[in-house]
Amino acid sequence: MTDRGRTALRQTPDILTVGPSSIRWTGDQLVIDIDEISSPPLISRVRGRITVTPTALTNVELPLTADGAHIWRPFAPTSRINVNLESKGWQFDGHGYFDANFGTRPLEDDFSYWTWGRFPTSAGSTCFYDATRRDGTKLNAAMAFGSDGTAQHIKAPTPVPFKRSLWALRRETPADKGTIARQIKPMLDAPFYNRSVVETTVNGETVQGVFEAVDLNRYASPLLKPMLACRVPRRARWTF
Repeated sequence: MTDRGRTALRQTPDILTVGPSSIRWTGDQLVIDIDEISSPPLISRVRGRITVTPTALTNVELPLTADGAHIWRPFAPTSRINVNLESKGWQFDGHGYFDANFGTRPLEDDFSYWTWGRFPTSAGSTCFYDATRRDGTKLNAAMAFGSDGTAQHIKAPTPVPFKRSLWALRRETPADKGTIARQIKPMLDAPFYNRSVVETTVNGETVQGVFEAVDLNRYASPLLKPMLACRVPRRARWTF
């Protein structure tokens, strides 16, 4: 990831280009071409292609606050993904998804903590979005998506805590009574953010999917924010 200036941006209805990397929609696939350099401490070239093939697209938009200042948009929660990067061991096929968050205010202004999870199921996929807002209210959203793109709100089991991250970040996710979620694979550990593959049991089905936890109190700390500049370099100028 690199923060770039306006000169690095090009956009058409089907293609978004930022510097040397781009995302394009072919009509049935999202093709992501990457040509970047990773951040410290393992500085290396990251180059290759990721292809996301949705089983269907949704028309769902979930407001995360009452005034709609923050929106979650699950474009394709049930997809297949092919990863082909120019590094040994970075080629695989599996299940995937494509979603986005949009907002008009900084996240830390409206939230103190949230967890999110997307789990493939026998019928498609299920997503959980739990958040604590600054005004004291809570978001507890659960949605089941069919492979045909249909969506419905469902009742999720009560979130249960499981082992904290390497940075002692609190983690919890819905799980059937009597079961305990567990991390299967670490993906990203930061002082305020954790992403991992987690196994849980929901409505009698044991599932493994991507999970994230975000502590916005930590993120808002003036001691932590400067660390982002080390992990996400900035390049103000770019010439095509």
